[in-house]
Amino acid sequence: MAEPISGATPLEGYGKRILMIIGTPKSISLGHALGEAYAQGARSKGHVVRVLKLDEMDFDPVLRGGYESAQTLEHDLLEAQREVHWAQHLVFVYPVWWGGLPSLLGGFFDRVFMPGFAFKAHGRHHPSNELLKGRTAELLVTMDTPSRYFRWVFKAPAHRQMVRTILEFCGIKTTRLTEFSPVRTSTEEQRQQWIRDAEALGKR
Repeated sequence: MAEPISGATPLEGYGKRILMIIGTPKSISLGHALGEAYAQGARSKGHVVRVLKLDEMDFDPVLRGGYESAQTLEHDLLEAQREVHWAQHLVFVYPVWWGGLPSLLGGFFDRVFMPGFAFKAHGRHHPSNELLKGRTAELLVTMDTPSRYFRWVFKAPAHRQMVRTILEFCGIKTTRLTEFSPVRTSTEEQRQQWIRDAEALGKR
């Protein structure tokens, strides 16, 4: 169920409609702190922020039969689709694991961004209709791998998957990607600075 992280929510229609999706299975993490700071910054500028915490949602993250068979959407996923339709700007906060997305976030995309909702396929040799066109996205990504190494040695597979093969495929334009790394060797002072940076991002 979507809910504000903290603070008062301004009236609908005043400011941008922002949906934040926190895509980690951990109930307490740096990502949660970054998300809360971003939301506080955005609300201070009059934006409306709603939040989906995937670790609190009740759904099967496995697309059991692919797109060839129907799989009933759980209540939380139906709510998530309504929130995505409501939003003008999507903010994804998640860690990079094994160079890619956490399986919970990947499963969320598998189950929620379905044909007929996020895209409409026209066959193998034709492009898809981008059913979520007109929305923008922003990525707040935590990693243990140093940013430069992730980009130049690993070729940033998680970033390419999110920006190109998921969001862009559905018509969502990524406007900003911010990396917070390396987390494992960071100091408490560095993490507090990242939280302040996330709040500043929300104000922009």
